[in-house]
Amino acid sequence: MKFFSIFIGATLFATSTTASPLASRQQAGGATQRSSRATRRTSRPYNPGTSEVIYLNQTSQETYNSNWAGAVLIGTGYTSVSGEVTVPVPQLPRGANSYTNYCASAWVGIDGDTCNTAILQTGIDFCIQGDTTSYSAWYEWYPDYAHDFSNIQISAGDVIKARVDATSRNSGSVALENLSTGVSVTHIFPQDLGGRLCEFNAEWIVEDFSVNNAMTPFTNFGTVVFSNAVASRGRNTYGPSNSTIMDIYQDRILTSASVAGNTVTISYI
Repeated sequence: MKFFSIFIGATLFATSTTASPLASRQQAGGATQRSSRATRRTSRPYNPGTSEVIYLNQTSQETYNSNWAGAVLIGTGYTSVSGEVTVPVPQLPRGANSYTNYCASAWVGIDGDTCNTAILQTGIDFCIQGDTTSYSAWYEWYPDYAHDFSNIQISAGDVIKARVDATSRNSGSVALENLSTGVSVTHIFPQDLGGRLCEFNAEWIVEDFSVNNAMTPFTNFGTVVFSNAVASRGRNTYGPSNSTIMDIYQDRILTSASVAGNTVTISYI
């Protein structure tokens, strides 16, 4: 799969110094219910060792890629990431038909950018087919498959708090809480899942995820806002202010991401 970068500023960085996000989740099957899927959800927002480049605009480091939009902190020792999202109402994109399922995900995670061995993440999917919208909640420790939370309901307008915690490089937990209904779910990952975290990245992302090695048709999600976006490193906490900003480019620019204080805003354009 080919990814794209375009010029947005005056300062050029060599590809060897840029991030190389691992793809996010694994799935299979054509539907949006993750419980029926078995193949990997893997697609990288950036391909190292290619002619792709990133640029620096006047305020932040920003990249364009095929499937990630949002903010990524790059450093060492990140062990916790959290944020709150109001579930959007997906809409059909331009040129859509009523027979295709158009989807996107919003998630928080650790690694997958400058770490190629694992991602610890949790989030929600939002989809539309014709006049029907659907939502699901999920978790994953890549390279294992993504799994659905079956005992939490997600509806448009709900406020969802997502949190991931790495208790070691080989173990951790995720939690989703529907602040609108009071229902929360957690999952604890055992040791030795086959992927070791680097704890290099903290992420707040909207993704055009892949199913069966192909990206899903991307929905018009309106605007997704991660509020109270916080990452922990040691005893210190950090907001996303110094993040790398990512936006999605697929024949044209599809998103506009920005950071202000502890808020990450991603809009479909």
